[in-house]
Amino acid sequence: MTYGAGVDVGSTQTKAVILSEDRQIVARALINTGANVSMAAERAFKQAASAAGVPPEGIAYVVGTGYGRYKVNFGNAQITEISCHARGANFLFPQTRTVIDMGGQDAKGIRVGEQGDVKDFVMNDKCAAGTGRFLSNAAETVGLSLDQIGPISLEATKPVRLSTVCAVFVESDIMSYLAEGKTVPDILGGVHSAIAARTVALVRRVGIEPEVAFTGGVSRNIGMVKALEEKLGLPVNVCDDSHFIGAIGAAIFALERALGGEASAGPAKVGRREAPASSQPSAAQQT
Repeated sequence: MTYGAGVDVGSTQTKAVILSEDRQIVARALINTGANVSMAAERAFKQAASAAGVPPEGIAYVVGTGYGRYKVNFGNAQITEISCHARGANFLFPQTRTVIDMGGQDAKGIRVGEQGDVKDFVMNDKCAAGTGRFLSNAAETVGLSLDQIGPISLEATKPVRLSTVCAVFVESDIMSYLAEGKTVPDILGGVHSAIAARTVALVRRVGIEPEVAFTGGVSRNIGMVKALEEKLGLPVNVCDDSHFIGAIGAAIFALERALGGEASAGPAKVGRREAPASSQPSAAQQT
């Protein structure tokens, strides 16, 4: 049996997926990235390989992706998260035409072709609005965990309007509403609504076509799923593996290469950026 692996090194968490030659996900691993990015990548990969019952050296090809993809020193290639999220979303939801990716530090909109190829993309990587960091700051301010705020936001009856979606000032905004006697559900409802509105405005720059897939760590937040659906006026595809979609896409690329399928990757190569593991990304490759 031939195996390919994808390692998605995010700013907050690192994901690894092992894919068998029959395109079955045989193992996953999820760990906090922490300060040592290279170590996080290696740990996630080894955990996934162990869960698959395959020694690390038994994995034929490894592709690194995510902001820390050039720290996947043991990998065979590095491919941008843009291409990997598009390919992974197409794998799980074959009719995907738009991907909304919300991670710890950035948000992206990707227009996807029939084969999981990237037609266009836009990203918000200069501001934490619309990211996990923004939600984390909001959660801390109301004294809740990040996992709690999504369900609680659904209890809102009169969501507040935030004056800003800046992660730096969200605390003062929330504190003002608490002082006014606003309920935590209404505040969190407003937070999720504001982020969804900003994200949808961003994604509209590349065009929004159904079906829409929601990827990245924030896709696990049910409140954000519902807020996006309200702003889009469309259903949003999510599943238990939505958080792993970047790693899944990377594993698909890896498997195709392991099986000698460079040519079969076809249009999904669009938007790819590669460099030897020892090199550093240029400014252009950071996108």
